[in-house]
Amino acid sequence: MDTVEAEIKIERVEVKNPEEKQVIIGQGNFTIFACDDIFRTLLTAVPGIKCAVAMNEAAPRLTRVTGNDEGLKRLAGENCLRIAASHTFFIILDNAFPLNVLGALKSHPAVATLYVASANPLEVIVAETGLGRAVIGVVDGTSVNRIETEEEKKERRELCEKLGYLVG
Repeated sequence: MDTVEAEIKIERVEVKNPEEKQVIIGQGNFTIFACDDIFRTLLTAVPGIKCAVAMNEAAPRLTRVTGNDEGLKRLAGENCLRIAASHTFFIILDNAFPLNVLGALKSHPAVATLYVASANPLEVIVAETGLGRAVIGVVDGTSVNRIETEEEKKERRELCEKLGYLVG
């Protein structure tokens, strides 16, 4: 086996999300088909969803974009292009939460990995070699610095119950 020594550049790509919409970032395959099909999957998962899907294709080295909201399409396309890692997709949602679509995405045959699903401030950590770029991981929000108090636990559980989730 030949070993190739190469420089690896690590870059932090800040996700632009001025309205704090829900974002899902992942990696898939068969890009020419996947972008539109992932969009259709989202539409069937949540009636009335507003969303956009952008996906980077290795050849011909472009970002494909589809969606049903022009502003979301613009944000998805711009963010995915800035990440610039092949086969990475960027989904932005309105009128739905990741919880509503993650099951459908995880079972989609073109989805290989989901890196993050969040409305928090996000930074994508990207490695670049002579061949191309790859997502190493995603920083999701700020660092935690303490364990919740009993009062905070009570408030969290009350909110979950108010939202219809049973808490044990």
